[in-house]
Amino acid sequence: MEYSYIFVFVLSFVSLFIMRKVAKKVGLVDKPNARKHHQGVIPLVGGIAVFIAFAIAALLFLPVNVTLLLYLGCGLILLAVGVIDDYLDISFKIRLVVQAGIALAIISVGGHSLDNLGYLMGSETLQLSPFIGGIVTVVAFIGAINAFNMVDGIDGLLGGLASVTFTAMGYVFYTNGNSDLALFCGLLVAAMLPYIMLNLGLPFGRRFKVFMGDAGSVFIGFTVVWLLVRGTQEADVVAFQPVTALWLIAIPLMDMATIMIRRVRKGQSPFKPDREHLHHICQRIGLSSRMTLVVICVLAICCAAIGIWCERLGVKESTMFIAFLVMFGGYFMMINYIWRITAVVKRLFGIPTAHEA
Repeated sequence: MEYSYIFVFVLSFVSLFIMRKVAKKVGLVDKPNARKHHQGVIPLVGGIAVFIAFAIAALLFLPVNVTLLLYLGCGLILLAVGVIDDYLDISFKIRLVVQAGIALAIISVGGHSLDNLGYLMGSETLQLSPFIGGIVTVVAFIGAINAFNMVDGIDGLLGGLASVTFTAMGYVFYTNGNSDLALFCGLLVAAMLPYIMLNLGLPFGRRFKVFMGDAGSVFIGFTVVWLLVRGTQEADVVAFQPVTALWLIAIPLMDMATIMIRRVRKGQSPFKPDREHLHHICQRIGLSSRMTLVVICVLAICCAAIGIWCERLGVKESTMFIAFLVMFGGYFMMINYIWRITAVVKRLFGIPTAHEA
């Protein structure tokens, strides 16, 4: 169904050009400030255009059932709240309540819940009660939504990381015989490509630049966790182990967890915006924006590949889980001591050091 990918790609491109004009007229734009160092006002319509193109393609090329309609309905609600947030900057508490409500709708109406965490602790499966499973599911939805929202800090990064995750999941779904969800992932990547191109200034330069906006990042995060829950829990869908899901979203997950822990240790709100994410740190140690994008996306590809490779080899889930925790521990320590590490590396190679904040 190659034509379906071409269709959604073209539709997404057209939607972007239409929506960016609308955004400029109504003021749905991002302006530079103390945290945002871009030049000029940029339309916040990437997420809207991606959703429109993908929703139309999904209704045309995928089986239309209650599950798909529930997903699209929940996605539309999150998108709408995100647009309001982009326009009015609403409280994070309101956003969390809406996200929790969406998760509960997915659990109660869709029947998708994280009840089985696999063999994380050894030879017996970690089975959760419906109540505990529901709580874990709500936390997982909120966590994944905000993890992808937080990585949207430099051009191309959100689209790049999301594309890595969706491509990895699409591959796993396809190799396990689930062509519908594989097509779902492929259509979503195709819908994001025009946004990624314009966000990076390709091929028309900065004049047609667009941002995803909170509306888009929230929608992407929701879609990721929705697919991960279905791919690990739904009886006729299960394509990979729950622990593999951690590897498929490793970079956004570790970045969010690290930054929130650091904020709490400083006595700040875990949702307080700052410039201490991985992409900010990469730039502050001397990498350009494009090099930062490449480095982080390559790391994400490596993590996803390790997760899929280990599952294919039949590596124990408990071993994969311990390996992930070790990786996270190393990542956390590296980020916390990045300036000392950088100073040592610069001294070793004779590079002049400068004071880092």
